[in-house]
Amino acid sequence: MVLAAERGPKVRPVESFVLGAWSGPGASARPIAGAVTGDPVARCGHDGLDFQAMVHHGRQVGGPALRALNFHERARTLKALAGYLTERKEQLYALSTMTGATRKDSWIDIDGGIGTLFAFASKGRRELPESHTVLDGDLEMLSRNGTFVGQHVYTPKKGVAVHINAFNFPVWGMLEKLAPAFLGGLPVITKPATATSYVAEACFRLIVESGLLPEGAVQFVAGGTGDLFHHLGAQDSVSFTGSADTALMLRSHGHLLKHSIPFIAEQDSLNATVLGHDVTPGTPEYDIFLSEVVAEMTTKAGQKCTAIRRILVPEAQLDAVAARLEQDLAAVSIGDPALKETRMGALVSLGQRLDVQQKIAALKAEGRMVFGEAPPNVQGADGERGAFVSPTLLLCDDPDAASAVHRVEAFGPVATVMPYRNVDHAAALLNRGDGSLVASVITHDPALARQFVEASASHHGRLYFNDRDSMAEATGHGSPLPNMVHGGPGRAGGGEELGGIRAVLHNMQRTAVQGSPRLVAAAGQTWVPGAPVQETESHPFTRTFDHLQLGEVLKSDSRTITLEDIEHFAHFTGDTFYAHMDDDAAKANPFFPGRVAHGYLLLSFAAGLFVQPDPGPVLANTGLADLAFQKPVEAGDSIRVELTVKRKTRRTDTYGEVRWHVALFNQDDEPVATYMLFTMNAYDECV
Repeated sequence: MVLAAERGPKVRPVESFVLGAWSGPGASARPIAGAVTGDPVARCGHDGLDFQAMVHHGRQVGGPALRALNFHERARTLKALAGYLTERKEQLYALSTMTGATRKDSWIDIDGGIGTLFAFASKGRRELPESHTVLDGDLEMLSRNGTFVGQHVYTPKKGVAVHINAFNFPVWGMLEKLAPAFLGGLPVITKPATATSYVAEACFRLIVESGLLPEGAVQFVAGGTGDLFHHLGAQDSVSFTGSADTALMLRSHGHLLKHSIPFIAEQDSLNATVLGHDVTPGTPEYDIFLSEVVAEMTTKAGQKCTAIRRILVPEAQLDAVAARLEQDLAAVSIGDPALKETRMGALVSLGQRLDVQQKIAALKAEGRMVFGEAPPNVQGADGERGAFVSPTLLLCDDPDAASAVHRVEAFGPVATVMPYRNVDHAAALLNRGDGSLVASVITHDPALARQFVEASASHHGRLYFNDRDSMAEATGHGSPLPNMVHGGPGRAGGGEELGGIRAVLHNMQRTAVQGSPRLVAAAGQTWVPGAPVQETESHPFTRTFDHLQLGEVLKSDSRTITLEDIEHFAHFTGDTFYAHMDDDAAKANPFFPGRVAHGYLLLSFAAGLFVQPDPGPVLANTGLADLAFQKPVEAGDSIRVELTVKRKTRRTDTYGEVRWHVALFNQDDEPVATYMLFTMNAYDECV
């Protein structure tokens, strides 16, 4: 371990990656001071990049290369990249300490970013088709006889995604934007914040060295964006993470407004946490609350867009909670992040420390200091040369009259505790933030959780509840997850990131496709009812994944349903619901003409009509979806089945998923039931 006092003065040049080549910093590049020692650790900036050529390179080289890959191929590339970074992540950890981050802080950034790549790779394989388009919603019947239909589809845009990232998470911030854009087929131009650009550049250098991404798929800007925005068009997009002031300046750019270029912002917000009025000292929830507050104040030295800034406590518990938080914050060890015992490192820069101190002064006008008045006791480093600051807790007795506590964000280890009277009052205070990324409520009362959702979900991108039931596995108030939406309304920026496949679709264009079923099926690479079908002589269950064709159909023989069938099924399964057993009671029901067959009996008989029993390429039936019963079947009716190949998706190296449209008809060719069946079928070479 190398402590702050022993670190050498090596200054890293932060380079840009442009048009497939690295470009060193220019003469105007400025030094970047390390957060712990104050000494220069890097140099970043350029004397002018050819942004027009960069955009052209992304559109004309990176875009076609990405769009030539289907979703599964892009997903496999992301997985391989995540594995490559995992094997080399320690060099990123070594650099991360220079930003003031502890090992735990860096884990959130580095392993969190790599984990996001893994998550999108997995979701891409499981939730997206093995094609180049994504269907959105069900087929819409636009005509009486079904000859004119509509389908919404997502397709890759033909532009570039410009990503402008914040200083606090140089790896995660870059990768969480890159993964869904790449999966959606959109090349990326990424620009990190200068203060921690040397960490982002080291990660990006590994991405390039991996050789896994197509040429032109990613480019990297170390320094200002110059005239980049002037070269963007309607197929491009800009995604920004940072302060509200910077977001306003960027989103107001005349060229972006004139050409309606999408601008997605994730910006600072006054996130809050609530101690439920059902929670008292001695309960698990009380300890959860205190632990989460201290963790959110001190992790990354409070430099998290999701960190807790406002702490809402029932009036009767205000003083006790403030005293306990004062005690817990006093126990937080501050110092060189390379020390194992250090719990909180430095802010990213002396400039950031000055900004936080100024914001604290504004907050003190509306509250009193509980903890943080004295300079921190810094271990292993010079507390003045490094950007160290004490955790700071203020108390605002009258949050209704206050303004700054709901408006001013000190982007550091700073929070204000305040009282609330009841649920309505707490929700009103939450909403005073005018749009936040996240609010948390620590409660064991389901009714209380419901009340907060109804009262405050409109003002937040995420509501986080925790109690004794989830405490062992809950990820924490301030942890955005790849599966869930990250963003928020109003002050939080009004945008969305992450959220699983939603993030991928944000990078694509949704289009309504209309036409005949045959044409719409071709456009969506999925067979739809009304599109042509083809009967084959051999049973489809004897055909491998590779040989099955969309629209291939099996039309079964018929089977008559008898009263004995219905009664046997009822007694054998125990399902003696009156509609199957009592003719008079069934007739009194508006849905049934009399005794009818069980829906699940029909499904069972349907399987008997279309299943080929011999061993073959069908390895397993993994489920069904979208089951709908359209018409009751009485004793004496007959049913037949049409089994049609709807969609095919490769899953592993040995088998793929086949989705079948299953339709049951009665003796009058009236639809009885429909559903989608899933089977796993072996490939040619695996049979």
